[in-house]
Amino acid sequence: MKNWRRMILPTILLAISVLIGIVLNHYQLMSESIHRIVEKVILIITIFSISWILISLVHLLKLSVLSKYDVSKQDNLQSRRIHTQYNVLERIVIVIIMLFAIGIVLLSFDSLRNVGLSLFASAGVAGLIIGLAAQKVIGGLLAGIQIAITQPIRLDDVVIVENEWGWIEEINLTYVVVRIWDKRRLIVPSTYFIEKPFQNWTRTTAEILGTVFIYTDYTLPLEALRKELTRLLEASSYWDGNVNVVQVTDAKERTVEIRALMSAKDSPTAWNLRVHIREKLIEFIKNNYPECLPRTRIDVSEPRVGEKKE
Repeated sequence: MKNWRRMILPTILLAISVLIGIVLNHYQLMSESIHRIVEKVILIITIFSISWILISLVHLLKLSVLSKYDVSKQDNLQSRRIHTQYNVLERIVIVIIMLFAIGIVLLSFDSLRNVGLSLFASAGVAGLIIGLAAQKVIGGLLAGIQIAITQPIRLDDVVIVENEWGWIEEINLTYVVVRIWDKRRLIVPSTYFIEKPFQNWTRTTAEILGTVFIYTDYTLPLEALRKELTRLLEASSYWDGNVNVVQVTDAKERTVEIRALMSAKDSPTAWNLRVHIREKLIEFIKNNYPECLPRTRIDVSEPRVGEKKE
């Protein structure tokens, strides 16, 4: 019921304008010139009242549909898809309604209609210049429509854009707002997500793998590290119980690169899990195998028998 209150004011304006229009058609209450001015004002109010009502109905329809799709639940892929489509399509419909309303108002004035016809008649070079100037604007609008249909991104998707990690917070017709992990906001043109590559960590599912890299000495026993990782994951509420792997991914001159691979239900949880596991594994190695921390060796050999020291 609360959402329907936005319909009250435009409905009252429409009713008043219609009543005044009926009175003006039946009674001559003022001079001819003032009568024509009042008629134009009533016509404008009527057109914009109807537009206002239509926009409110579109918004209420969107809220009615979206109320059936909860984006706060864990498996929210379908909900985010519907929210993205309806939010973008609502903006497109509102723009179309406003353009029609402004067009009808302009056509109701004879002088403006003549100006419009003359502009159309001489629109050769001017139209070309305006078209080139508005190319980016039109491209942005088309990119927003394409995002709504093809959905390379959706609301609350986790993305990496311009080396920044964050969530899709808003999708507008011409730009997208990305909420960075440190509360900053990155404003990106809609065309960016059509023309340039970017990472979407939740394109098909919210589940994600997390990695922790640790560099140790060659002497570290890997089985002990695997058992400790398993113990830590089983004791953590962040782990979803699916992936638990320890692998040696590189052997450098002085250290071994060890990767701990784990899984979580979504990217924020995976981040917390990675931070927790990294801290605990370093603590485990420091407390139990301190000699296996990265070190630099210097081999000082004794001279052989019969050789002189320099």
